[in-house]
Amino acid sequence: MQTRHHTESAPLLQDTKSNWKVLWQLTRPHTLTAGFVPVLIGTALAIQNNHINGLLFIAMLLASLLIQAATNMFNEYYDFKRGLDNEESIGIGGAIVREGMAPKTVLRLALALYGIATLLGVYICMESSWWLAVIGLICMAIGYLYTGGPFPISSTPFGEIFAGFFMGFLIILISFFIQTGNVSTLSMLVAIPIGILVGLINLSNNIRDLDGDKENGRKTLAILIGRKNAVSLLGIMFGISYLWMIGLTATQTVSPWVLLVFLSVPKAVKATKGFIGKTVPIQMMPAMKATAQTNTIFGFLLSIGLFISYFI
Repeated sequence: MQTRHHTESAPLLQDTKSNWKVLWQLTRPHTLTAGFVPVLIGTALAIQNNHINGLLFIAMLLASLLIQAATNMFNEYYDFKRGLDNEESIGIGGAIVREGMAPKTVLRLALALYGIATLLGVYICMESSWWLAVIGLICMAIGYLYTGGPFPISSTPFGEIFAGFFMGFLIILISFFIQTGNVSTLSMLVAIPIGILVGLINLSNNIRDLDGDKENGRKTLAILIGRKNAVSLLGIMFGISYLWMIGLTATQTVSPWVLLVFLSVPKAVKATKGFIGKTVPIQMMPAMKATAQTNTIFGFLLSIGLFISYFI
């Protein structure tokens, strides 16, 4: 592919079809399920006791996906600005370094998605509670500060915690709250393993990028504890997620139907084994993909289990 110059006036692309493909890749679609799954689970929990407002569900789903996509675009923009991305970089959208999209265009697209998410948030608040406006703004701020600002969260050991809490755990609670008007103990307990799995997506990313991040002065968790320990931590946290569901079932907190999540175990095993002995980023892409797929499949199966327990 011919290299393009990164000028602020550079067009997106001449070919419309290619244009859309570049924009789609810019959202990093393999990560978008991290925005979809928590909304689905929060709604599945809410249906146990309430009629579901379909418009609120759709608004929450779109807002969550837009924030996730915008966060990925901020990542693309600021990593390029800091000189972290090049044409050989693995796991990026590549709109700037490969396709010649103007950096400011990427930033404006991210801000535009935030603008649409804000409008959806206003509707959600009108139909539920204006206290959600504060929480929503905090979530959006974290999405920006993850790679933006003078002290990006992604360069610290706390990236996994922030991602898991704000893009996993908290989204489930918000999705539950807008349908029910409250946050239950059950919703918090069920949200914990999803928060873990969303955080593990970040951990897998940091394991893959460990060498490059270290060269650029980052202090991610994977760098601090080392690659071998980071892979071990990945496997342990996968295990805790599944054991958590056994615990919820054993205490009759949830229906045994949620144990359908165990059908996703092969993906978790593949993700963990896929990192062992690997040091080249491209070799670790299947393992990183399997980590994201574990979250997706686990979340869908959990939702199915919750829906079945409601109808039976």
